[in-house]
Amino acid sequence: MAKRQVFYSFHYSPDCWRASMVRNIGVIEGNKPAPDNDWEKIKAGKDEAIKRWINNQMDYRSCTIVLVGNQTANRKWINYEIIKSWDKGMGVVGIYIHGLKNSKGFITERGDNPFDYIGYGNTGRKLSSIVKCYNPSGENSKERYEWISKYISDAVEEAINIRKIN
Repeated sequence: MAKRQVFYSFHYSPDCWRASMVRNIGVIEGNKPAPDNDWEKIKAGKDEAIKRWINNQMDYRSCTIVLVGNQTANRKWINYEIIKSWDKGMGVVGIYIHGLKNSKGFITERGDNPFDYIGYGNTGRKLSSIVKCYNPSGENSKERYEWISKYISDAVEEAINIRKIN
């Protein structure tokens, strides 16, 4: 099977190092981050430019992986990316990354499930009742990274199947 193309959603400032670790696993193909200079131009264009950039990054992607740190849940652009992904018919899955070390060697506390903050249509249910958010097992950062390496492809395939039936 060919590599899936995915969109990664994460809170940039605290989690870019952890997100980079996951993106470099290499079992799936993800969107490339905007270089700092490009991102400054995008942000200068305000909300519409950011939405346009996100929408373009999602083209030809089959799944969004939300890399969940301790400050990810209920952020404006994370919520937008989740809703946009779901509305486009993409699979959506979360993977907690709080247990991976950052560039300084620290891990952090687990954050809230971002899907708890998004409703599922007019059902009164939360998206978290459908979308899975995995908390990798392991006693340390290395073991959690190994869990992600082993199961990320399966999580993507499951997310795509879940979206097909919902």
